[in-house]
Amino acid sequence: MTDAHTAPASPQPRPAGAVPDDFHVFDTTLRDGAQREGINLTVADKLTLARHLDDYGVGFIEGGWPGANPRDTEFFQRARTEIDFRHAQLVAFGATRKAGVRVEDDPQVAALLESGAPVVTLVAKSHAGHVELALRTTPEENLAMVADTVAYLRDQGRRVFLDCEHFFDGYALDAAYAKQVVRTASEAGADVVVLCDTNGGMLPAQVAAVVRTVLADTGARLGIHAQDDTGCAVANTLAAVDAGATHVQCTANGYGERVGNSNLFPVVAALELKYGRAVLPPGKLAETTRISHAIAEVVNLTPATHQPYVGVSAFAHKAGLHASAIKVDPDLYQHIDPALVGNTMRMLVSDMAGRASIELKGKELGIDLGGDRELVGRVVARVKERELAGYTYEAADASFELLLRDELARGGERGRAARFFRTESWRAIVEDRPDGSHANEATVKLWAKGERIVATAEGNGPVNALDRALRVGLERIYPQLARIELVDYKVRILEGRQGTGSITRVLISSTDGNGEWSTVGVAENVIAASWQALDDAYAYGLLRAGVEPQE
Repeated sequence: MTDAHTAPASPQPRPAGAVPDDFHVFDTTLRDGAQREGINLTVADKLTLARHLDDYGVGFIEGGWPGANPRDTEFFQRARTEIDFRHAQLVAFGATRKAGVRVEDDPQVAALLESGAPVVTLVAKSHAGHVELALRTTPEENLAMVADTVAYLRDQGRRVFLDCEHFFDGYALDAAYAKQVVRTASEAGADVVVLCDTNGGMLPAQVAAVVRTVLADTGARLGIHAQDDTGCAVANTLAAVDAGATHVQCTANGYGERVGNSNLFPVVAALELKYGRAVLPPGKLAETTRISHAIAEVVNLTPATHQPYVGVSAFAHKAGLHASAIKVDPDLYQHIDPALVGNTMRMLVSDMAGRASIELKGKELGIDLGGDRELVGRVVARVKERELAGYTYEAADASFELLLRDELARGGERGRAARFFRTESWRAIVEDRPDGSHANEATVKLWAKGERIVATAEGNGPVNALDRALRVGLERIYPQLARIELVDYKVRILEGRQGTGSITRVLISSTDGNGEWSTVGVAENVIAASWQALDDAYAYGLLRAGVEPQE
């Protein structure tokens, strides 16, 4: 440590695009978020996530624990040269010096410096019971460990934040000692002392009361780190802000240990839109949905459909009563304009749909129903009838659009139905061979552009054989089909049916490389239901490709 006459080295400058330092958005996806069951990040993954988070505009990105494992050490080495941070500063995570060891001699403290990160977050014990049982040292030595490590890293030119692990539980056990840890860290030079609800058991009113008291009694700048075990992590984070915390630690999409951490995106959206506090660079809030989904792709988890602000269902409306009100003013059933966070409003078509739902859904699909009450009434009746039979259109927008265009074409006054071929018949055969293998063959008989087509193909299953036969028969006439690929296939046996005679619903997702769409089929067996969904999938794909309907 430096002597009393030596000024500490100046902290490294913050990026030019960083938001003002009076409020911190601190992301710990790469460390705490990576502890979620099912997430296993490579160094390349962590570098990609860091770029996404920096692009979003968070102030700090905690990259991991250098020295604790080779992957994190490599990440910091590569991040120094491979990422040009525009908004965020990279943070290295580690612990205070070990008990009875000089801070200059502690190898893990040295690893924090070697990481090159301009900011260090130290984790320290603030729970008197943990000090004795986990660290096996005295409360006085724990305070010295905090003071020595913070001061040493400050002297080396690092900005230091201190995470008080198990703070709220420790406060309940011995409030005076928990506050003394906060005071010691602040006096040693920690810029922020973070109160951690490590077990995730707190509730908002409790968090607010503790933060308010600790702030008044210590004068330290406080932050909050909340786990979500009570389902209150976001609420607890905002309660801490209400009580005076100016540093929030979160993870993208709430990833983290056990049930997760405080979710970055609802916290940021609430701060910007509900509190009126600019915590991101201008224009970045509108990137919220894109960043959330991009991060989900990197960690190989499906984006949560019902996640606040960014889920595809966050602004989806199903009830007819809602649709009627939204037709007048979307704000009547939406707490914000979804465009503010980069999301969109969606109308779901189901047996709950009324006229307003159909009209709004048509508008969403670019089809003006022109106030045609008779037409809208027919569509409503047909949707209700088909949903009763087992179809679902809220998950199959493409099939609904085809249904809508079929109704528009009735009578010929509103154009042709979006049909490009007509099925004469199809057949799928599964041959069980003596060696236990199976042969799958399908034959389709079609009419397209006045031509009768018979095509046969084999596949790795009866549905795949039908798909191939359809392509064999039609790609010569419609070469656009070569770009269409089936990307997902779901089968559900509908409730209320019995045994092998049950009705089956199939949902198929397809893509042409520029977008994705879903279609539905319902029949007494899975092959027939799959054929319906395939028929719609290719018809819609050709419609997207700008092909003129023939049938």
